[in-house]
Amino acid sequence: MPADANSIDDEITKTTARVRKAAKAAVDSATEAGHERLSEVVDNAEKVIRDATRRIEKAVRDGLDTLRDQSGPYRKQATAQFDEASKYVVERVKERPLTATLAGIGVGLLLGLLLAYRPSDK
Repeated sequence: MPADANSIDDEITKTTARVRKAAKAAVDSATEAGHERLSEVVDNAEKVIRDATRRIEKAVRDGLDTLRDQSGPYRKQATAQFDEASKYVVERVKERPLTATLAGIGVGLLLGLLLAYRPSDK
């Protein structure tokens, strides 16, 4: 698992523990101090959740930025290879247009037959 995923898991674990603690405090205070203390505890729990959400969103954004940066060279290489393959195909079609047309019709016919084939349920 990548380091960013581990830090997100750790953050979720810590946040869960804080929320659990806040919920327990809410139950305890509801039985002891009444509604005012419960409202305060719920507000604190909401604050903890909001803060954790912001940190998790930042970690995910940072991870996506890192992935985007790391995938750049691969994307450029794939684009170059695709361009080279396109040029190759265009050259072959220009050399033998009739052969290319017949091959295209044959492939289209084959795909059409494969897509139209439906085995009987008998």
